[in-house]
Amino acid sequence: MSNAMRQKMADTIRFLAADMVQQANSGHPGAPMGLADIAVVLSEHLVHNPKNPQWLNRDRLVFSGGHGTGLIYSLYYLWGYGLEIEDLKQFRQLDSATPGHPEYGHTAGVEITTGPLGQGIANAVGFAMAAKYVGHKVNSETAALIDHKVYCLCGDGDLEEGISYEACSVAGHLGLDNLVLIYDSNRITIEGSTDLSISENIRGRFESQNWAVLEIDGHNFDEIDAALSQAKLMSRPVLIIADTVIAKGGDKMEGSHHAHGAPLGHDVIKAAKIQAGFDPEATFTVGDDVLERFRCAIEKGDLAEREWNHRLKELPLSEQNEAYEQLINPDFSRIEWPTFAKADATRNTNGVILNAIAKAIPGFLGGSADLGPSNKTELANMGDFPKGKNIHFGIREHSMASITNAMALYGPLMPFSATFFVFSDYLKPSARIAALSGIQHFFVWTHDSIGVGEDGPTHQPIEHLSQFRALPNFYVYRPADGNENVKCWQKALSMKKAPSAFVCSRQNLPLLSSAVKGEVENGGYLLEERENATVTLMASGSEVGLALETAQLLESQGTMANVVSVPCFDLLLEQPQSYIDSIIKPATKKVAIEAARGLEWYRFADILIGMDSFGASAPADKLFERFGFSAPLIAARI
Repeated sequence: MSNAMRQKMADTIRFLAADMVQQANSGHPGAPMGLADIAVVLSEHLVHNPKNPQWLNRDRLVFSGGHGTGLIYSLYYLWGYGLEIEDLKQFRQLDSATPGHPEYGHTAGVEITTGPLGQGIANAVGFAMAAKYVGHKVNSETAALIDHKVYCLCGDGDLEEGISYEACSVAGHLGLDNLVLIYDSNRITIEGSTDLSISENIRGRFESQNWAVLEIDGHNFDEIDAALSQAKLMSRPVLIIADTVIAKGGDKMEGSHHAHGAPLGHDVIKAAKIQAGFDPEATFTVGDDVLERFRCAIEKGDLAEREWNHRLKELPLSEQNEAYEQLINPDFSRIEWPTFAKADATRNTNGVILNAIAKAIPGFLGGSADLGPSNKTELANMGDFPKGKNIHFGIREHSMASITNAMALYGPLMPFSATFFVFSDYLKPSARIAALSGIQHFFVWTHDSIGVGEDGPTHQPIEHLSQFRALPNFYVYRPADGNENVKCWQKALSMKKAPSAFVCSRQNLPLLSSAVKGEVENGGYLLEERENATVTLMASGSEVGLALETAQLLESQGTMANVVSVPCFDLLLEQPQSYIDSIIKPATKKVAIEAARGLEWYRFADILIGMDSFGASAPADKLFERFGFSAPLIAARI
């Protein structure tokens, strides 16, 4: 393709983006205009099928700078993913297909929800890791079913975020040769020049992390093409540092930080269009010759997928075909669910359950942020990633969660990540994206309360249950024993459009009676019922045993109390009022017991026995006594 044609295509993207932001009177024109030249050449290299955005062996394209939706939606319209010009005109409007930041499941082609800077880089690492694992499972020497690339566009802000450093360290360590990161180095952030805040050697940083680094003029089509061609041949991840100008082609706004997050203005856009040879009075204009070249993606992508499907049908090895089918269509009936007959920590029972699932489901894998032995998440005799199922994320909680989000969206994988519950703070943004996007990501969080003991208040999660229970479409399971834990996992596996968190104890918990029922799937159930009860005790996890003990003590004092176990507060909220009233009797005095802040319990409770401080350093039994979590103290208060 001639560079003159490429220039016209790039200018078309620029003015579509500028017109979108101008009409919405909101948005970010600078990055889309600066990246337009790269986007045109990348279109020539990208292997994808607009007719089937879910084709497994497509190249993944991640926009870490999610604010650059003017570029993103322009490309998806031009490539033929189903967006129309009218959708571009409705940019950032209520119920449109073109929201302010890209949302997975909302706009066809969007691989993952981005916007919080740095997330997309870690997501791209996750996609590349997923491809490596799946490739090891289904590829043979003669038939590679997974051989695609992962491309990510990022900016200065992405690389300033700590999550990008974590994720790129993982990628370099693993030698992910299927990953290409394109850095839009325009040296501009909202406040002005990046000289205000960063002066590090980006090339040196990435080379020290085992990346190959290429540097190009991001507006020179031939240099862009050569760099992308070279990147596809490299034996490690590649960073392409593209020297660009923000709002390129934007008349007097070119190179200005004011072009980052505000409309350019009608006069500026008209002047820019005149300079580029476009009609200054026309908006949302796409020439037939431009559209025809972009829409070649449909024919090229359809051909690529048909060739891949033929490859799939002609697999030379029955073992390879079987591996692919088991990965794509997991058989959950093969899981040999354990049963538990003694007191144990739920981190231990959870580890047994993880192993049972992983043995049966080829796509179930995961790892911990360097806490596998403590989280009990090691998958015995299942090897280390990328050929095995144990992923060693290192002490990188935030990137771990974002990487796992992408692995879950890759296709046939069901991943988990793990750390101490208190360190969920480090990954909260990624957990929020998982909930917002409906990602089936399994979080394992152990050491769940003041029961952590001697490590003290820095390691004792107090407010964390409340914050994650407050997160929409996020299901927090805090099982009271191993058998409840099994039922929680069975429910979570069935919830394909939501993340689940398993909050597990460090200390041993008593085995519940055989009254553990199927109602676990409703989030809460009546564990122990007494005739003429005047009190209902509600608890989760380690406090369920305490509630049972308190109920016995109250009974000896002449007060009858029911006990309700609530392993998943979020599921209980979704039940009809008739069910809730059947287990939490309206006529009783309702008492919630939880070794955490627990303010959400006032949804049901008259009295909350919870935490009003950050805990202390001491053996767990001493702490429970100090903070009022003993049967005599609770009974006296009631």
